[in-house]
Amino acid sequence: MPHCTTMIETLRQRGHRVTPQREMIIEALTHGGDHVTVENIFATVQTRSHAVNIATIYRTVEFLVKEGLVTRNDLGGDQIVYTTRYHGPHVHLVCRQCKKSVEATSASLRHLSKQLEEQYGFHTDIDHLSLFGLCAECQQKHP
Repeated sequence: MPHCTTMIETLRQRGHRVTPQREMIIEALTHGGDHVTVENIFATVQTRSHAVNIATIYRTVEFLVKEGLVTRNDLGGDQIVYTTRYHGPHVHLVCRQCKKSVEATSASLRHLSKQLEEQYGFHTDIDHLSLFGLCAECQQKHP
């Protein structure tokens, strides 16, 4: 529960109220794995309380994104996932054809970030990125 506690304490330090609903949503988000959808959070929260509706979850998650505690990533095909900042920087390679997603190493991301800084003098804040293309299988099927 360290990430959950850290997020809650950060919000309090910034002067935000942490309601029981927000706390349940943060717990579901931090315990839900690396990439969580709003629907995943909703299902988890519903096991504890039916008083939290999906609109509250959307608002809370977007609030956490705005506060910089959570990243929002579009994996294509209407699949939006959320990850806590504590997961660390990473890249998703998403196939446009079959929609398969593979997580690339953070070393690749550091290399890309360094190259952009050297070439353009631009310091990136890349934490969670999706790159779209064709996987090896789909390249063979559709040359």
